[in-house]
Amino acid sequence: MNRTKESTGHLAAGLTILIWGTTFIATKLLLVDFQPVEILFFRFLIGIVALFLVCPRRFRPTDRRQEWLFAGAGICGVTLYYLLENIALTYTMASNVGVVLSVSPFFATLLTHLILKEEKLRWNFFLGFLAAIGGIVLISWNGSTKFSLNPFGDFLAFAAAFVWGVYSLLTRKISNLGYSTVLTTRRTFFYGLIFMIPALVLMDFRLELARFAAPGNLFNILFLGFGASALCFVTWNFAVRRLGVMKTSVYIYAVPVITVITSALILHETITPMAVLGTVLTLAGLLISEGRWGKKKPQQAEKASGQ
Repeated sequence: MNRTKESTGHLAAGLTILIWGTTFIATKLLLVDFQPVEILFFRFLIGIVALFLVCPRRFRPTDRRQEWLFAGAGICGVTLYYLLENIALTYTMASNVGVVLSVSPFFATLLTHLILKEEKLRWNFFLGFLAAIGGIVLISWNGSTKFSLNPFGDFLAFAAAFVWGVYSLLTRKISNLGYSTVLTTRRTFFYGLIFMIPALVLMDFRLELARFAAPGNLFNILFLGFGASALCFVTWNFAVRRLGVMKTSVYIYAVPVITVITSALILHETITPMAVLGTVLTLAGLLISEGRWGKKKPQQAEKASGQ
């Protein structure tokens, strides 16, 4: 039974990352006709409607104080994370954003260690972090003649990665409450849309539904709403419940690979040798940090110990 639960958790995480790795492309294409906050609003409005249709049952937490967890998850995992991500895409390439956001497991691990006291920080954590930061610098440079230590778009993506780490921690706490994943995700979306209202006012939100008459815009927003939001948030939260934050976060390592490949194929973004080296270094740092590189398999460990 435990093996079955773990298998379904891995399947859910893998499906989620496969879709999320291409969302940067859909968002980049929508940014031609939409502002970042408009994409964010339409995406999660579609998502919450889809989740309500799937499960119209009313959600009633057993403790009113639990609403703070859902509110925190909504502002971190929906409003702040995706607003930062969408704005970052207006300043830098989709491949850059995909790779920089892959450092979010560092923050998830760090916050889990500091707050939940569940993960010990070892030397490989800090070594991997330095390697990943070096990779991010190379990706930001990307072979340009002028090196910028502080590119605005990549900084926003880095901030989004930290916010996602906070969201991962809150998701872990929510999963321990034992509620339906669909219902808790729907509640998170609700708070995300509520906290989005000030941004809609400040950033000159326009309804202008005529923009969806273009097939490309309609397809991309439906893909983000139904697939990347409604489906993927449920499958991700399901994976966190089955595997835990650490094992699930490992799948984020695959996002840069998917994003870089799809960026080259669909957006025709130039991937220089410097960007490739930065991608490899970032992924290597992430693997080293989690102790995945050079780790012996159980069978090998038994042989080495003479068992």
